[in-house]
Amino acid sequence: MTYFKQAYLEISNFILKALDKIKLDEIEAFVKILEESYKSNKKILVVGVGRSGLVGRGFAMRLRHLGLRSYVLGETITPPVEEGDVVVAISGSGSTQIVVAAAEAAKKMKARVVAVTSYYDSPLGRVADLVVFVPGRTKVAAMDDYFARQILGIHEPLSPLGTLFEDTAMVVLDSIIAELMKRMGKNESDLAKRHANIEVP
Repeated sequence: MTYFKQAYLEISNFILKALDKIKLDEIEAFVKILEESYKSNKKILVVGVGRSGLVGRGFAMRLRHLGLRSYVLGETITPPVEEGDVVVAISGSGSTQIVVAAAEAAKKMKARVVAVTSYYDSPLGRVADLVVFVPGRTKVAAMDDYFARQILGIHEPLSPLGTLFEDTAMVVLDSIIAELMKRMGKNESDLAKRHANIEVP
């Protein structure tokens, strides 16, 4: 179980150290956008692909538990994006085609776009109204200079592909939920009232 322990420590230590690189002014701006959306009854639509999409789904669920009008783009029951809505686009590389296309379409609808990414200077970062920087070794970083790293004896981390970004993004977004709970005067019991009460196997 040597690799299990090493990977566990690598991931948890990375997330802990990531806090020093996260810009609190970006977090504050994001929280304010979410608060404004709640007060003005605007929709919040989350988009991501693969594991980033799973992180986004969890975030959308917690926003819904808080009483915000949150949805996941691409679902059959998701309403259209309208002016003043917020699209939260999650992509470690900032280059995921589907996510970038969704963000560009949202801008045409006069919605605000919040990008959660590791790259400011990326297609997603450039189209966004607000970039929330989340550190992480993404698929882009994993591929850059791969052979040079091998020649120099620099081995890839134990966490594959975009794992560090995705895990860190989940913690960042969960922490934003905690901040929103405090500002909205909500507690766990309040969230439980909006939790699903029919479990489907």
